[in-house]
Amino acid sequence: MPEPFTPTTPTGPLAGVKVVELSSIGPIPFCGLVLSDMGADIVRVDRTAAALAADPQRAAGNVLDRGRRSIGVDLKHPSGLAVLHRLVEEADVLIEGYRPGVAERLGFGPAACRARNRRLVYGRLTGWGQSGPLSDRAGHDIDYIALAGALGAMGRVGQPPTPPLNIVGDFGGGGLLLAYGITCALLEAARSGEGQVVDTAMVDGTALLMAPFFAARQIGFWGERGTNLLDSGAPYYDVYECADGGWVAVGAIEPQFYAELLDGLDLDAGAVPDRDDQARWDDLRAVFAARFRSRSRDEWAEHFAPRDACVAPVLGLDEAPVHPHNEARATFLDVDGVHQPAPAPRFERTPGAIARPPCYAGQHTDEILDELGMSPEDIGGLRVDGAVA
Repeated sequence: MPEPFTPTTPTGPLAGVKVVELSSIGPIPFCGLVLSDMGADIVRVDRTAAALAADPQRAAGNVLDRGRRSIGVDLKHPSGLAVLHRLVEEADVLIEGYRPGVAERLGFGPAACRARNRRLVYGRLTGWGQSGPLSDRAGHDIDYIALAGALGAMGRVGQPPTPPLNIVGDFGGGGLLLAYGITCALLEAARSGEGQVVDTAMVDGTALLMAPFFAARQIGFWGERGTNLLDSGAPYYDVYECADGGWVAVGAIEPQFYAELLDGLDLDAGAVPDRDDQARWDDLRAVFAARFRSRSRDEWAEHFAPRDACVAPVLGLDEAPVHPHNEARATFLDVDGVHQPAPAPRFERTPGAIARPPCYAGQHTDEILDELGMSPEDIGGLRVDGAVA
């Protein structure tokens, strides 16, 4: 049985940075996770209803909740709002994912918060942004990446666009871009002494991630979906089924890697369709498919392991943490029996770390209120009033 995880003293490059995270789903907690992994002290403000219904037994598996403490607060209660304002006064950053105008209406918009702390970096994350004709509309990752041009570029030729995991909009173009924006604003605030609002929109972030493909399109390098070098069009950049139903990924783009691929498959370059003849890509794909179906996934993985052929097994979520390369680099960690990705990137002098295991809503309410200088009687009064939980 694994040893229980114990909180560690932050050593990452953001050690000493205090962040207030207003509870949300998906990209907001992911932003909090990566900031915490880099050393930031995160206090998450959860709803009192969530705190009262919290199940501590389920907390360990909620990887996105790692690295922070939680206080249960009713932000619609005047005393609860006052608690948030106290937290803001001592914070460097606040992050929220409400629709435009909601935070202002509830009394904790940028103007209200920065009136109490002019150094505050106020990070906002929405799908459509704080302005524009769609800013007040609902949406999800699939909608934002559709409007940014990303979804239309994903999928096989002749097939509908393939919705990817919500990594592209929610987490890459959203949570991670917000974390980047916050660190930029913190650097500027260190020089100017003034905070600012960071308006992060997932449609903007996804568009930014698509920059290489907009460039490729405009220089004539990118055509119809599923016919290009990197979108399953090229047979030497695709996935192939193996004898056991597993899959391998092939990315042998450069000539030297392609030569290794052919050698590993025991194929003569002169006996297979020319890879530069796009009209014969389907014929070449059929040759590769037949070869890969002759062995199991793991047999091919072992066979290609010593070769620079850019061939890798397609692993499942349970397999990736125990792959030898990932184990050697500690790419995944075990926290209280839960496999999860390790902090990244890696720093030479100030390494990131998981500061504490996942929290549940309201777990640290008394502890945080005590740090704000409130007496046990004050805390008891807030609880009786329903302002905290």
